[in-house]
Amino acid sequence: MLERIRLADAGDRQVKTYSGGMRRRLDLAASLVGRPQVLFLDEPTAGLDPAGRYDLWALIGDLVHHGTTVLLTTQYLEEADRLADRIAVIDRGRLVSEGTPDQLKDQVGGAVLQVAVPEPDRAQTLQVLRGVSAQDPTEDRDRSWILLPAPDGTATLTQALRRLDAVGVAPEDVALRKPTLDEVFVALTGHRATTPTGNGPDPRGGVGHHGQQPEGAAR
Repeated sequence: MLERIRLADAGDRQVKTYSGGMRRRLDLAASLVGRPQVLFLDEPTAGLDPAGRYDLWALIGDLVHHGTTVLLTTQYLEEADRLADRIAVIDRGRLVSEGTPDQLKDQVGGAVLQVAVPEPDRAQTLQVLRGVSAQDPTEDRDRSWILLPAPDGTATLTQALRRLDAVGVAPEDVALRKPTLDEVFVALTGHRATTPTGNGPDPRGGVGHHGQQPEGAAR
């Protein structure tokens, strides 16, 4: 099992010398010794650095690939999107929605157009993009994006670019994507899944997901 979780080289060291990520992997290994058919994991990546999270994600995906069913609770919505084949959204102890990641995203209304423009052009861009979609564009100031619902997908993208070109606004970046699970969570609950410190999710909301598998893996 130490080989499987890539801790064989540290197998003769005391656990108190392990990093947080190593301890999480060791905790998981201890629960796998009996080869469980069903495994419950409660926020296994909380507090880990990005490298540690990726390592643990890979291990969870490997478990599912080899037949273990995993029910995992997490408040990192990127993690839920990456690992889960079904997700249950829980807010203040209440189940508010359940489905595959794509089913949950479709509840928000399909694709979203992201446009990044220079700061002096932001106000004009917001004005120009009004009327392209049934909903007005909004600003994501944290990421410097202007967001526009795009139910028609590439048709909305084409019309938006034509309008911006007509007024001489050159976007720095453009992307057409599905809503994120963070946006789904806001739409379903009315508040963001962030802590007061901004370092993680709000303890009042979370995501439980089961039958874990990474993209492209077969159960």
